[in-house]
Amino acid sequence: MRIFLIGFMGSGKSSLGKRLARRVGFDFLDLDNFIEEKTSKKIPNIIENNGEDVFRQIERDALLSMSDYDNIIIATGGGTPCFFDNMDSILKMGTSVYLKMSPASLAKRLQDSNHIRPLIKNKTGKELHEKVTELLNQREHHYLRANCIIKGENAKPEHIISLIFGQDLSF
Repeated sequence: MRIFLIGFMGSGKSSLGKRLARRVGFDFLDLDNFIEEKTSKKIPNIIENNGEDVFRQIERDALLSMSDYDNIIIATGGGTPCFFDNMDSILKMGTSVYLKMSPASLAKRLQDSNHIRPLIKNKTGKELHEKVTELLNQREHHYLRANCIIKGENAKPEHIISLIFGQDLSF
């Protein structure tokens, strides 16, 4: 079984994914970290030096390689489901969970990491909120195709386990 956590940057895919993987005894993989390990380059450097199109192709190849893994929780990049037919691939390879959050919540979470995220680099305050809103409006129709949708602000591993496995493990 493969569980893909999707959603906007800063929605908690990686932190929740690690906790979820421990809870169900699966491995955890952060797709962005996987790409950085495979290319020996940081994603901002790939985008800056080679362009976003090259990065998105590398990301697609990395996503498709997830079919080689089983019993794994995969935190995708925020844009992963939104390019090529990646969302179709995610739906074919496993179960997807969208961690849905409001633009205001996302902007608040992202304000301290905006310097390392290329799409929102050096944006603050109102400008950051506007950019998050713009990008979320462009991407959300992809995210909404997920098998499960949960509110990211209060997401707990137990919620996802219950949705996916039909078990109440909220002890």
